[in-house]
Amino acid sequence: MVFPAGFCYNGGMPKFPIYLDMSGRRAVVIGAGSVAVRKVLALHEAEARVTVVAERIDPSHSDSIDLADVELILNLYSKNYLVGATLVIAATNDMTLNRQVYHDCQELQILCNVVDQPKLCDFYTPAVVKRGDLHIAISTDGNCPAYAGHVRQKLEMLFTETHGRFVEQLQKVRTQILEQVSEPNQRKTLLGQLAGDESFDIYNRKGQQHWIEYANDRITRSITASQSENP
Repeated sequence: MVFPAGFCYNGGMPKFPIYLDMSGRRAVVIGAGSVAVRKVLALHEAEARVTVVAERIDPSHSDSIDLADVELILNLYSKNYLVGATLVIAATNDMTLNRQVYHDCQELQILCNVVDQPKLCDFYTPAVVKRGDLHIAISTDGNCPAYAGHVRQKLEMLFTETHGRFVEQLQKVRTQILEQVSEPNQRKTLLGQLAGDESFDIYNRKGQQHWIEYANDRITRSITASQSENP
């Protein structure tokens, strides 16, 4: 994201939801408390190149941050540490410092999140339900993370690991449909049917192999019907 010169984020503006590929991109976390550690671990899981800047680290958190590809800078904060970052998270107990980090990010045109300060955030980190390749993100626009966590817990009971495995099979079938079915509307109809509740119910009750046979049958029927209509 590129901001115009002098840009300053104004809380309450509409947000653009996005899933950002951070693999190999630099992310800087200012602070090394419990909240900062959670952000570091999440960014590390996303395969970002993480840099942590803090004056000191509590021994209880040192093992969590001591990861092979996480750069640790034990020093006073400097704007220079932000250069080249895709995003920055300020998670210190010093609100004056957090504000400085935010304003430095605005000047350098770097996305910034100051924890627990929605008005000082260019982005929010949502509560996420993960089931394999199925990710469900919940956000309250930074206004009440606790409620986002509450909704996440409810969704975790509703969506199981079976849903994640179902998504994996849908991806394989989608590739098959793209290769075998040439007509766009026909593809859309097939994918909609196979991604629907009835299809998942078959997968859940009768198992993966039966569902694969069911999906192949639907694809074959669709292709045959198309050939009959367009001999």
